[in-house]
Amino acid sequence: MTRTSGTQGGPVTLSTEGLPGWLDPVVRVVETVAPGQLSRFLPPENGTGRQSAVLILFGEGERGPELLLMERASSLRSHAGQPSFPGGALDPEDGDPQGDGPLRAALREAQEETGVDPSGVQLFGVLPKLYIPVSGFVVTPVLGWWRVPGPVGVVDPNETARVFTVPVADLTHPDNRATAVHPRGHEGPAFLVESALVWGFTAGVIDRLLHFAGWERPWDRDRRVPLDWRA
Repeated sequence: MTRTSGTQGGPVTLSTEGLPGWLDPVVRVVETVAPGQLSRFLPPENGTGRQSAVLILFGEGERGPELLLMERASSLRSHAGQPSFPGGALDPEDGDPQGDGPLRAALREAQEETGVDPSGVQLFGVLPKLYIPVSGFVVTPVLGWWRVPGPVGVVDPNETARVFTVPVADLTHPDNRATAVHPRGHEGPAFLVESALVWGFTAGVIDRLLHFAGWERPWDRDRRVPLDWRA
């Protein structure tokens, strides 16, 4: 097996070999989910949109399976202060957007934003490309296993406010689930975890992963919170 290398030089590949058993349901999601099951916002058929990628990085902490998230700096023009997966637009050096470009971009952005060491990450799957209409990004969600965990934290405070992990058990707990209400009236799934409100694209992907992996627990879908919710 060829394991994932860094973003420079050698190959960046996908492999499911040696993954912990608890990730099997997520692997099945990667193999079976259709784009429309993840989001109603799909890339435009005319091919427009800026290619980007995010890293959905699963690790194993003291409380079991967990996800790596970050909070974007409040000074950013786009998605300021919003919790998200590490990620961003593809650079020319990342390569083919239809090939391994999204894999390289996901690893590169995660390293730049959170300090995660790409050599300790095993990429095991790619979800269908999705679309964020407000920013025009075509996003490839890349899934990884934090095979060799290492220190993470804010690398550039101009981009990242904080870096944190969230136990999957907290994401599935009914007390931490809600429906976020945008000032314009839009509604979507949300997670109240680590003193943060995770909403928007990130929450939508997490919600669908939990659902199709069979990890979702019943929760109060009538519970609504504003985007300025604070613990």
